[in-house]
Amino acid sequence: MKRLLLLRHAKSSWEDTSMADFDRPLNARGRLAAPFMGELMARHEIMPDVIVSSPAKRAVETAQLIRENGGLNAEIRFDERIYEATTETLRQVLSSFDDDFKTIMLVGHNPGFEGILNYLTGTAHPMPTATLAFIDLKIDSWSALTRSTGKLSQLFRLKDEMRNLA
Repeated sequence: MKRLLLLRHAKSSWEDTSMADFDRPLNARGRLAAPFMGELMARHEIMPDVIVSSPAKRAVETAQLIRENGGLNAEIRFDERIYEATTETLRQVLSSFDDDFKTIMLVGHNPGFEGILNYLTGTAHPMPTATLAFIDLKIDSWSALTRSTGKLSQLFRLKDEMRNLA
């Protein structure tokens, strides 16, 4: 059994409209949301073996803040294929992982993340910014990843989690 954690990057800034999409940083709300989600991971003792992020600035910042605030020891790797990835591209990224990794966390973007979630579980769920999905996969090897091999076990949306604290 393998586990996939999908984390959509936190809210990004649109302040400078001339800035390339790839270079957009987190906005103030995003810089609060990412640490909050890292702390949520720590509370739930969620420990990925590796974090693989899109190299887009907002995803990199999210991955770093999650790791730091979640007390995670996992290495952060970057994969250019995650930026603007299709469902098939994300499937290929996941299928290429070493089987020594039991739990992998991807940090990236929509619509690819909603697409791979649907592909793996057969269910559609919106993934607003800073949403974390847990998918339990009925596979022993990442290369065996195919349609509907997973089950969504948990979905943490920032707004819901903040409301739960109130």
